[in-house]
Amino acid sequence: MSTKNEQLQQVWHHYDANKAHQPTSAREAVEWAVKEGLIELPEIDPFDILASQMSNALRDEYRTDGNGRRYRVNHAVRVTNAGVQQTFWGVMGYASHDHMERAFTQRREQIVGDNFQLKTDVGVYNEMHLGKRPAIQLVLDYSDDVAERQALMSIRPKKVAAAA
Repeated sequence: MSTKNEQLQQVWHHYDANKAHQPTSAREAVEWAVKEGLIELPEIDPFDILASQMSNALRDEYRTDGNGRRYRVNHAVRVTNAGVQQTFWGVMGYASHDHMERAFTQRREQIVGDNFQLKTDVGVYNEMHLGKRPAIQLVLDYSDDVAERQALMSIRPKKVAAAA
């Protein structure tokens, strides 16, 4: 038996083929698949929905420090116990050093994983189109990008005096 992800991938490819491989939204594909009887709408636990919405809200909360640096307030650590993955959120300034170190390490690992996959995807694409199109160039050294953003952040906007 295939996993839920594998079932959804199969439905996607069936829909994609029916739509002549034109880019489309996952929402359109799901609506089509439900209408065709290929998948059923899931029963939804309202607590799961609210927890997901809260996680998104926590991920999107930023503050600005005294030096004008915008930082993420809440940091997640994923832990697997007895095969069940849980996410624990901690607030910067209150969470333990261990929690913050684990959160930063996990975020870095996500970035490395994303970069590795991006490099693979670009390489495969370039090989598929070898001699047909110019190769897509990919730069994975972000040093200049980060330095440029830091420099931009150091330029504080001038305060505008209120008209009297």
